[in-house]
Amino acid sequence: MRVLIIGSLAGDLGQAGRLAMARGARLDHADTREAALARLRGDARVDVVLCDVAVGVGAVVRALAAERIAVPVVACGTGRDPDDAVRAIRDGACEFLPLPPDPDLIATILEAASGDGQALVVRDPIMAATVRRAEAVAAAEASVLIAGESGTGKEVIARHIHRRSRRSGGPFVALNCAAIPEALLESELFGHEKGAFSGAVARRTGKFEAAGGGTLLLDEISEMDVRLQAKLLRALQEREIDRLGGAAPVKVNVRILATTNRDLLAEVQRGTFREDLYFRLNVVSLRVPPLRERPGDIAALADHFARRYAEVNGLPPRRLSRDAVARLAACPWRGNVRELENTIHRAVLLATGAEIGAEAIELTPQGVPSAPPPYVAPAGQGAQPTAEGVAGLVGRTVQEVERELILHTLGHTLGNRTHAATILGISIRALRNKLRDYAAQGAAVPPPPGAPSLPGAPAAGPVACATISSAPPASPARASAPAGLSLAG
Repeated sequence: MRVLIIGSLAGDLGQAGRLAMARGARLDHADTREAALARLRGDARVDVVLCDVAVGVGAVVRALAAERIAVPVVACGTGRDPDDAVRAIRDGACEFLPLPPDPDLIATILEAASGDGQALVVRDPIMAATVRRAEAVAAAEASVLIAGESGTGKEVIARHIHRRSRRSGGPFVALNCAAIPEALLESELFGHEKGAFSGAVARRTGKFEAAGGGTLLLDEISEMDVRLQAKLLRALQEREIDRLGGAAPVKVNVRILATTNRDLLAEVQRGTFREDLYFRLNVVSLRVPPLRERPGDIAALADHFARRYAEVNGLPPRRLSRDAVARLAACPWRGNVRELENTIHRAVLLATGAEIGAEAIELTPQGVPSAPPPYVAPAGQGAQPTAEGVAGLVGRTVQEVERELILHTLGHTLGNRTHAATILGISIRALRNKLRDYAAQGAAVPPPPGAPSLPGAPAAGPVACATISSAPPASPARASAPAGLSLAG
C-alpha cells in the first residue's frame, strides 16, 4: 500500500513512517500541503495520508475536497493536548494517531485503509465451490460481477482473483462507490484536468489510470448514480476514459471487477441501474454465500480471528472451547463474517481462562451482541409506536414514522450504517442522505461504531474511513482493530 506523510520526518512522525515501511507500506513524503497535493494529483494509488497537526489538518482536508480527491486523512500529534484529537476529527480527519507511534496501532490503521488484514479462509464445500469458480476465471480478461450480502467477503474474493490473474504484477485498486460522495466519484474514477471545476488547480489522474495494467474493483456498484453509469459503460466498451474537462480521450488498460449486495436485475427493473451496464459487467457472475449457508467455515474463521486478535492486542493465543464453537455454530449470523469477526474480537478480550469459553461469546438469538438500551428519540421528535400497531400511527405523518424507524434501526445496529441499510432495505447512500437531513433538523443521530459523539461535528472529510480511536488510547497496545477487514467485502 502507499502512504503519504505530510510534515517533517525529523522526530516521531519519521518513526511512524519507518514503522509503516516495516509493515510493507511504500512511503512518500511532502513537507508542505502544496507539495502533498502535487503528489496526490499525479498518483491516485495513495491509500492513506498521515498529516502532522502542525501542518493544519483542516486545511488539508478542505484542499482535498476542493480538488475532489478522496483519500482518508489520519492526523498525527503528540497527544499531550487532548483537544488536538477533537479538533482533528472535527476538521475532517478520520483518525487521530498519537505520537510517539505504537506499532500495533500503525498496523491497524494501515489494514483499515488497504485491506491488508483480509484472509481467504475456506473449509465449507459450498464456499470452496465459489473459490474454484473464481480461480477458473481468474486468468481471463472478462469482467466479473461478485454478488452477496454485506459482510460475506466479496472484496476478499476479488483480491484472490487478482492474485491468480495474469495481471497480478500490476496494481489492485479498489473504489467503494457507496463511501464516496456522488460529487467526488466521477473525478475519482476518471480524473480531471486543470480548470475542470472550481478548485481544480492542476491535472489529476483517476482510479482507471492508477489501475493501469492491473485490476480495478468497483465495490458496491449498485450505489453509483445512473448518469455516471453511462460514462462508466463507455469506458468499458471503448477502453478509454474522458477526464473531467479533458479535450481528448485517454486509453486505459484495466480489468474490471464489481461487487454488489443488491439484486442488480431488480435494480434494472426499477430503473436505478442500466441494463446495458449490467450485461457488460456480468460476463461472469459469482455469488458469495452468506455465512449461514456455509457452516463449515464458522469454526475455521473463528480460530483465524482468535489468533489474529490475540496478536493485535498483545495477548497469548488461546483456543476456542468445544462449547464456544457449538455456540457459534448455532448463531444465524445475520451480519455474516463481519459480525463473526467482531464477536471473536470481543471474546478474545473478555475471556479469562486458558481457552476462550462459551461465556465469552456474547450473542442474542438474532445473532448480534447483547442488545443495548433501546434508542429513544428526544422530546419533540414524535411519540413512540405502541402495541396498538398501525392504529397507533394514525394522525402522524409518513416522514415522522420513517424517521423514527430509521433512527431506531440505527440504534439497534449500534450505529452501523451498512447493517441498518440492509435491514431497512435501502441503499447506504439513501440512508446517509436521510441521516444528514435528520441531523440538520436537530435530531440525535447515533454515531458510527467507535466514532466520537461530537454535537455539531461535520462529516469526517471527503471519504469514509474506519475509526480506530478518536483520542489517544489509554493503552495503545490493546487498541481495537476495525471491523470487517477479514473476509468482509
